[in-house]
Amino acid sequence: QVQLVESGGGLVQAGGSLRLSCAASGRTFSGYVMGWFRQAPGKREFVAAISWSGYRRYADFLKGRFTISRDNAKNTVYLQMSSLKPEDTAVYYCAAQEGSMIVNTQYDKYDYWGQGTQVTVSS
Repeated sequence: QVQLVESGGGLVQAGGSLRLSCAASGRTFSGYVMGWFRQAPGKREFVAAISWSGYRRYADFLKGRFTISRDNAKNTVYLQMSSLKPEDTAVYYCAAQEGSMIVNTQYDKYDYWGQGTQVTVSS
């Protein structure tokens, strides 16, 4: 079992930045692929994911605005969000995928989820 706790969400103006954190506990963090997804009304999207060695994948719509990173020593994964837009408003979820080194973008490939953190971008 892995427990995931997100933090860092909040209200920000368009064009601003936020950094989300996801702290993991339980089993060996470094063996997991970690991902970020977001949920807005009627829409659930993959945002970014990172392997234990640092290989990254991003959603095409991001166009370089977000960066995912991880600190295996601290059991934490981060999502640095810049140039935020009102359409980035959503609940952001951290997820962990076990048993595979493939950096998947599908939400059903992930085994553990955090409780989510709200990000609201005002225009």
